[in-house]
Amino acid sequence: MNDRIAQALSKLFDRHRIVFWYDTKQELRDDFEALQLSGIEKLELNNNEYGVKYKILREQPEQKFLLYREGAQPADLDNWLLDVHLAHGDFRTDQVAIWLSELELPMEFTDVVQSHVDFFQSTKRKDALKKLLKVDDTVGQIRLKMLAVCTGGEPRMDVVMENLLQELADGRDEKIKLIGRCNLNGFLFEQLGRFYGYNSTEPGIRDFVIELFKSCYAMGTDGEVKLTGDALVFLKRWKDSRLFACCFETLSGECAEVLGIEQDLAKQDFRELIELDYFRLIDQKIISDLVRAVTSRTVSSGDVSLWVRQRRQGHWYQEYSHLYDAVDCAARFLNTLGETELSMESLAEGVQRYTRIWYKLDQLYRKFTWHVRMSAEASLMKPLTDQIENLYSNNFLLKLGDGFQKFVSTASVWEALPVRKQTDFFEHWARPFLRKDNKVCIIISDALRYEIDEELLSLIRQEDRYNAELESAFSMLPSYTQLGMAALLPHKELMIADNETGTVLVDGQSSSGMANRLKILDQSLSQRAIALKADDLMAITRDDCRALVRDHDVIYIYHNRIDATGDKRESEERVFEAVEETLSELVRLIKKLNNANLYNFLVTSDHGFLYQNRPIDESDFSGVDAEGEQILFRDRRFVLGKGLVETSGLHKFTSRQLGLAGEIEVQIPKSINRLRLKGSGSRYVHGGASLQEVVIPVIKINKKRQSDVAVVDVDILRGASSVITSGQLAVTMYQVEPVTEKMQPRKLRAGIYMESGDLISESHDLTFDLISDNPRERELLVRFMLTHKADDANGQEVILKLEEKHAGTSHYREYKSSRYVMRRSFTSDFDF
Repeated sequence: MNDRIAQALSKLFDRHRIVFWYDTKQELRDDFEALQLSGIEKLELNNNEYGVKYKILREQPEQKFLLYREGAQPADLDNWLLDVHLAHGDFRTDQVAIWLSELELPMEFTDVVQSHVDFFQSTKRKDALKKLLKVDDTVGQIRLKMLAVCTGGEPRMDVVMENLLQELADGRDEKIKLIGRCNLNGFLFEQLGRFYGYNSTEPGIRDFVIELFKSCYAMGTDGEVKLTGDALVFLKRWKDSRLFACCFETLSGECAEVLGIEQDLAKQDFRELIELDYFRLIDQKIISDLVRAVTSRTVSSGDVSLWVRQRRQGHWYQEYSHLYDAVDCAARFLNTLGETELSMESLAEGVQRYTRIWYKLDQLYRKFTWHVRMSAEASLMKPLTDQIENLYSNNFLLKLGDGFQKFVSTASVWEALPVRKQTDFFEHWARPFLRKDNKVCIIISDALRYEIDEELLSLIRQEDRYNAELESAFSMLPSYTQLGMAALLPHKELMIADNETGTVLVDGQSSSGMANRLKILDQSLSQRAIALKADDLMAITRDDCRALVRDHDVIYIYHNRIDATGDKRESEERVFEAVEETLSELVRLIKKLNNANLYNFLVTSDHGFLYQNRPIDESDFSGVDAEGEQILFRDRRFVLGKGLVETSGLHKFTSRQLGLAGEIEVQIPKSINRLRLKGSGSRYVHGGASLQEVVIPVIKINKKRQSDVAVVDVDILRGASSVITSGQLAVTMYQVEPVTEKMQPRKLRAGIYMESGDLISESHDLTFDLISDNPRERELLVRFMLTHKADDANGQEVILKLEEKHAGTSHYREYKSSRYVMRRSFTSDFDF
């Protein structure tokens, strides 16, 4: 006890020269007498007040004194030292006084301490509170800091509530019970009323969160609103917090059930819900309605893309991203198909129109199919999937295949000039690098059809300092791996072996396998060349990769993910997943080689492929089988042999017509038909003469020395007035340039701030990724809900700030700002 008294007195003497001690209960004389305080003279008051007064004021005006009286303080009229007492310190020895002294709080806060005794009985809580206290704290601020201590957070009402809601979501109640024991629950709910307009006959945290969700949902659906706009700002902050996201999701689900949100959503138009994301059910409603609307074609492709882009800002987007993207791809597929004329006048025109327009339908179908598969929501998507499958197979693949077949059937030689032939690959694309003594890497990805490489082109261009150009080539026929791979090697002559292997000879040398390809490179080139598998290259160390690049001028890399997946019946349905893996693998492969000082790349393919996700109909199989003197090799899309019999369902080519040496004949099923082949799949096929199989890509990639990637600019478009007169502010943001591969999106945080830096509105995370060339379509309207703090800024300037995060950190810098004057009247309280 004596140590605590000494400690408390020492703190008082830091602020006062004279301290009075009235021992009201007359029980601390021994402590007074035992007390030793350096530099402090102890005097006892015992009918000697006048002499003491003279001594402490006249004789020793600099000395510090502790004046002790055994008993209560005299009445003011009888107190000779009242004036001295009022001007100096007072030491009280009841528990409340000791706590006040320890906290360095003046006596006017006695009621605060007396009202919450249980709080101060914990030294840990008391010490935590002391660290938060400031000299100018009010009673309300102290109580708010006590709530912060009880909940384990900052002394802000939103943080207090986030911690209490986390506890509620976890099914615990220690913090709210502690608040009750400390008699702070009345203050808590009083503050909820003050901050958010919450009033209830049975106040509680669960009751509050139900009303919070109810009112915020009502604000967006014209329902009954009981809380203020600050409640909406709080909900959005809580929802978007990484720390409390799981808590929000748990309570959102519980409140949705209590409030009957599913039943209410059934009556809502999904278009009115696009900006709401308080319940998972809202996303489910929007997606379900979008599927129906796109299937029935009652919405435009542009609207669907806009809605999907808006939903990307929502809380649940990642959970439903594959469904949103699938619907978007479906809408764009339907729109593109509806606007596309599938006619041509020659093989060459067919190839050229495919590389300009038609490939997009294959790409959209692939992306749609992949997103549906990744979503694991086949039942939900079935009506739309069935429609896309039917249109893709019957209105696109079959129609395009039949149209192209007319020119395949009349072709005397297999060429589509001016489109380059696959056999020209090395001389036309690779040889020019060697003539300039530049190293080149040739990456051949098996079955990398044109539309996939077009997506790879975009991915490469998005990388800083990478330049890429895409061209097309006309593949060999039949469009199968051995022939395509052989055609991409330097050669003078190609010939299909006169046996049952389907092997292709390059200048008389078998091209099957890596060892044979290395021999062909050694025999054909004076430069140092090497060939290896992509997996082997990715497995070597950085130093080994540098040595490989240093020691070779021509590097052939063989990558095989798509064909390896699609060519097996048990895995062909996963071929579009293999495409996604291929795209990321090729980017990593190019970067690894570039880091080893290789700057020139050619990415191409041996052949393309046809893929239909639905089971193949009987009508998709050729009605006839190949016959002839000798059937050497049979696949689902071609036959090799001699003396092959002409039939109506198959078209025959001689080796000479196909630009090959030898006497082997080739038969191809017409259009997109398959040949029956026991034990093999039929959805993924290649070898035939469809555009998807024979139009192959060639990407030429070069790494520049200087950065060529920039980020779009964003402007704040000021309206006619710079005055804020209500509880909301609507501002238009303008994305100056469209997003391209080299002009990348910008992410900003937007909010309205006082000069002091205090946020007085909700905060928005905005992504500017618009690709439209139309400036009006790059405008984004953003609404800011003001908080009650905005009242403190009335009549003052406030700042709308756009802030950008420093890469790799949690810190922001100001990007742009605009000033407004706050002039709100009392009517602004009635925004809701």
